[in-house]
Amino acid sequence: MVALESFQGSTSRFSRVKPGVILKYPVEVWRESSAYQRLTDEIANNFSVERQILDMLGEHPRIVRCLGWEDTLGGLLLTEASHGSLQRYLDENNDTIPLSVRKKWCRQVVESIAYIHLRGVIHSDLRPENFLVHATTPTSLDLWLCDFGGSTCEELGLDGKHLPDPGFFDPNSEWVSTPTTDIFSVGSILYIILTGHWPYRGPGLFKTAQEMESYDQQIDDLFRQGKFPDVEGLFGGRIILGCWTKKYTSADDVLQALDLETMKTSERGS
Repeated sequence: MVALESFQGSTSRFSRVKPGVILKYPVEVWRESSAYQRLTDEIANNFSVERQILDMLGEHPRIVRCLGWEDTLGGLLLTEASHGSLQRYLDENNDTIPLSVRKKWCRQVVESIAYIHLRGVIHSDLRPENFLVHATTPTSLDLWLCDFGGSTCEELGLDGKHLPDPGFFDPNSEWVSTPTTDIFSVGSILYIILTGHWPYRGPGLFKTAQEMESYDQQIDDLFRQGKFPDVEGLFGGRIILGCWTKKYTSADDVLQALDLETMKTSERGS
């Protein structure tokens, strides 16, 4: 099992209830904060949104499984992924991940987004930390999409009021969640899976908050100018660029393009 420290977030805490089951519950906002009520309400909304969306999505091999609601702390019982987040796994194992696994993960990312879009859900906060790596079998590592607290679902009247972080968001788009919001993020996630690092950045963690802020400004400036990393030679490179340049209107289109690319590379013996 992965140490729980890796699951600490800014709005959520995690405790292992038993092997394979974790409890995700709200952080306690400092009562003396001038923003206490606003932050408390926002966190409560995020948990309500995530609970309803997970219930509506039901069981799917690409979605983290919700096991129920815990009333005492007001949190979600979730299946624990054996290898933690995709970001952590890439940070620790990038040099040993075969291309075949990376290709499979690329498809699983798009598959998860195609599924939630079919159900009327826009994730709105896609990044490698929000995909989990799980050993479905002893020899197969697969991805689960998680963290729907910032998501939107018009049919259910839900709005988590999040947008993706810089590097996963098109700075030229409107500040609203649409399917293309997720598709742009998918481009960055596929790029990261295949290269092991974020766009215009080397591998490894940010060392300081200032370093992160500097990257955020740099990547927004580059993306705003339509400047994207070189994807020549990458598996699915044109698909990644297509996600960034709004070539695709649906996640299903991305999935079909990816399957076609996989078939072509297989025929070439790649």
